[in-house]
Amino acid sequence: MIPLFRASDVEAAVSPECAVEAVRDGFIAYARGEWTMPPKVYVPAYPAGDFRAMPALGAGHALLKWVTSYPGNPARGLPTVMGVVLLSDATDGRLVAVLDAGAVTALRTGAAAVLAAETLGRAGTAAVIGAGVNGRAAARTFVARAQDVMLWDVDASRAASAAEELGARVAASREEALAADRVVTVTPGNELLFRSGSLRPGQHVSLMGADGPGKAEIAVEELARGRVFADDWEQASHGGELAAAVEAGQVAREDVTIIGDVLAGTADGRGADDEITLFDSTGLAIQDLAIALAAIERADDLDLPKIEL
Repeated sequence: MIPLFRASDVEAAVSPECAVEAVRDGFIAYARGEWTMPPKVYVPAYPAGDFRAMPALGAGHALLKWVTSYPGNPARGLPTVMGVVLLSDATDGRLVAVLDAGAVTALRTGAAAVLAAETLGRAGTAAVIGAGVNGRAAARTFVARAQDVMLWDVDASRAASAAEELGARVAASREEALAADRVVTVTPGNELLFRSGSLRPGQHVSLMGADGPGKAEIAVEELARGRVFADDWEQASHGGELAAAVEAGQVAREDVTIIGDVLAGTADGRGADDEITLFDSTGLAIQDLAIALAAIERADDLDLPKIEL
């Protein structure tokens, strides 16, 4: 019998603080070559959305996440992200757990956003732009790590509801949120939030929304102004904020530092207090693996349903 982690079970098994440490360990293991990750496969179903198949191997386990991204779904009462995570024993191929992909994705997205902000940003104000599922996860992670955070969303009532639920506060305006010292953007990526010349010296931005072709939260020339970090060069340069900048010749491989290398101590992070730092996150299967491994450690403590194939 195989344990099934529903969304509530994933959340019960892995706290935001635990998620940050798990994702940190996953980034480091990947940077050291201990974990491997074949390229993410996109199955387009445009203009509505797309499907993604995301494999990874590490710590004696293999993972496959089959997940959707349908930005218009919330208007229809459906989640943007849906799917399953399959976790197998890499020594014999046995399936050992099935997890809700939406909950795993939210946890690791919030963890990566805040981990990057803490690692690359300077002390000061924090803000999250976008109060959807993943935006709430980022705000929840800031709060869990005892950091004051403000929320802004195009839907003011959604921002207010999320802030009340999480113990955050609502930004007075989008401009106030965008001016924070550490900003996390978690939007559909169909509108530029940072236009040319808008970033202040010393700001950090974790760009979490542009995870596929045609999406962007920052202008190419503004991205090129700062010190750029990414979760993975190959993935980000083809499907993240970096894609347009690379195509335009504004950013090259040598201009980008991988965050796992910073965490592993083999690359430098922020170089000066007034340096602008930018983290391009496209979401990695090794992050999902990190969360799944953390979840199964708590399997015996939870009343999980079991499935038989």
